Amino acid sequence: MTVLAIPGAANVRDVGGIPVGSARVREGRLLRSGQLAALTPEGRRLLRERVRHVVDLRDDAEVRNEPSALTEVNTTRIPLFLGSVGSFFEQNMDLAGMYRHLVDESASRLVDAVRIIAAGEPTLVHCTVGKDRTGVTIALALSAVGADRDAVVDDYALTASQLPVERNRAVVSYLRAHMPDATNAVELATKSPAPVMAGLLADIDRRFGSTADYLLGAGLSAAELDALHETLLG
Repeated sequence: MTVLAIPGAANVRDVGGIPVGSARVREGRLLRSGQLAALTPEGRRLLRERVRHVVDLRDDAEVRNEPSALTEVNTTRIPLFLGSVGSFFEQNMDLAGMYRHLVDESASRLVDAVRIIAAGEPTLVHCTVGKDRTGVTIALALSAVGADRDAVVDDYALTASQLPVERNRAVVSYLRAHMPDATNAVELATKSPAPVMAGLLADIDRRFGSTADYLLGAGLSAAELDALHETLLG
């Protein structure tokens, strides 16, 4: 994958280059990032040159608080969490539990996101920091076409190193002051441990047979799965 320097946006990368058997994911087909509210004019120009469709996985409150600055690109909103982001902190859920919740409760919405990727336009998927909702969606899309499992996990794990230090410092300070008993809160907000994503994908394999089978069972058609292969691999 390639980390992209886009002024005003964090955690932006192109997952092109990830191995799939003897092939590789095509560059310029699938990008991921955090929110796009602070894009500079140069950042907007750079993304307009690369992207034709944006999938925004945030909920209504997040969009109101930080509306995207990339208004010129076709955007589809698919709020992935059923409920608020804050509820996971209030429940003191860990990352593994949150990701399983997404897979179990938001399957049709995950399919909607993968369906847009499969449509063939250069697509950017993002949430607020580009870690959890984006991480799960990208991992499912890549795994459904047979991408190397270690490479998929490595892409997810890279996120923690891409989050702005000042953002993490402010978030951790807030959480420790306002949610001292939420022992998983810092991990939820700032971490992307490889074993968590590896465990999620292994759990999907155990329960559904494969990631492709999971998506097909949740409503993705065989033709759309073929289109996903064509989009990502050519």
